Amino acid sequence: MTAAPGVAIPREPVPAGGGPGRGSGRSRGLLRSWTGVLTAVLCLLPLGLLVAGAWLGRHVRPSADEWCFLPKVRDLGVWGMVEKFYVTDNGRIGNGLLVGLYAQFPVAGHQWFALISGVVMLGVLWALTVLVLRRSGRTAPRGMPLLVASMITAVFLFATPNTYKTFYWPAASVSHTLAPVLACAAALPLLLARGRRGRAIALAVVFASGVFMGTLSEEASVVCLVVLAGIVLLGRWILTERARAAARWWSLAGMAGIGIGTLVLMTSPGGRRRRERFGLESTSMLAPESLVASLRGYAHILETVLTTWQYAGALAAGVLLGLLARGRAADAPVLLPVRPLLWTGFGALAFLVSGYLCTVITYPVFGARVMTAQRTWNDYLLLYVLLLVGAGAFLGRAVRRRERRTGVATAVAAVVCAVAVGGLAVPLHDLGQDMRVRAQKWDRQDRFLRAQAAAGAKSAPYTPLSVAGTLEPFGGKGRKSWPAGCVADYYRLDRVTYSTRLP
Repeated sequence: MTAAPGVAIPREPVPAGGGPGRGSGRSRGLLRSWTGVLTAVLCLLPLGLLVAGAWLGRHVRPSADEWCFLPKVRDLGVWGMVEKFYVTDNGRIGNGLLVGLYAQFPVAGHQWFALISGVVMLGVLWALTVLVLRRSGRTAPRGMPLLVASMITAVFLFATPNTYKTFYWPAASVSHTLAPVLACAAALPLLLARGRRGRAIALAVVFASGVFMGTLSEEASVVCLVVLAGIVLLGRWILTERARAAARWWSLAGMAGIGIGTLVLMTSPGGRRRRERFGLESTSMLAPESLVASLRGYAHILETVLTTWQYAGALAAGVLLGLLARGRAADAPVLLPVRPLLWTGFGALAFLVSGYLCTVITYPVFGARVMTAQRTWNDYLLLYVLLLVGAGAFLGRAVRRRERRTGVATAVAAVVCAVAVGGLAVPLHDLGQDMRVRAQKWDRQDRFLRAQAAAGAKSAPYTPLSVAGTLEPFGGKGRKSWPAGCVADYYRLDRVTYSTRLP
């Protein structure tokens, strides 16, 4: 089978052991068997970590903003939540929809959120890995795409400084963790497209996804705009001529959708109220002092991210992919012959630019706290993890092309994957213990408050129960009352009062 005109499919080196013949066939069979066992064993590590993380989700209980979400959804339903976001809170109607979907099942919705969102993330990233390999004319050992996807998911969720707010706190996850993964899902129809009808469907999907993203997360929208603009401007150095036009139209459709969604958000009554609440109408995020302060904050964020060694697991997974993947004649090749430094440079530029822009738009709201509001980092950290996997794949490919025997490199990459998973497991276990203790106390107080309301009480004491820095009523030793009023609404009380002792 020949490649499309102008597309070079590099010739793979012959595996160690000689040319064609019985010995060569036996060697290849042993190699395939060995790599199959390796990928299967390695897959169990990140998958096991993800299963453990999802199991700990049973200890999640409402906190912070969710105290206000629950009574609203109980009284007015999911669409009441959407209306509240659009008219009163922030204009994020896409966010309000997702919040309403889990908040309509009060405590159970919080407990199941980690499992459901984790399965969605893993499924999207697995499908993305498979399709990228297929459309780039590569084939990998069975189980390798699942290993890569599970490592991406595990590192993305658990290498962050605050896993609770990244994975377990639904109010933050729908905006900053799930959002960038849903953006990746919009690329799947394009990678699956065959013919004019398939491309038309891909255009419709990315446009609708862009509108939704614009009303879901401003930060994730910024990341998408940077990536899509990069495809439009830099596609000539990455994509084959036959794929370039389709990719550009697809990117422009996504950018148009995001623009419309952002316009809906910015012109909404809730959006205007939010800007007034934070004084954003009179403050420009583009003011020189704000840009400089954002740069300082972003430098601090980068220092934290780049010194978090567990991210090496994503790089190692990419190295394994590069070592074990092989070229084949693609049905519809979309990528130009590999230029690792150029492609990695484009990816790094997209990550750095999008991360800084996200910091710029969040700084007026958070101020210096932008350096500790880790949940807002996740919108561009997924791009960072994908960049590490891609860079690792290029590195592994380079080693395989230069060395006839790659067993040592493969073993080292496998060990790094295993060590990274182990490094993620310890803090996850500690967080799980904190969540379990809070859940026990929360359930005890929940029973007490319900009993008080059933007995006709108008007021009841409340003890703040925080985990991983989440806000609770009467924070700061009783000085900060929010969201005490929402807690009272949830239990149908007139008010709750500060208490230091659990009932």
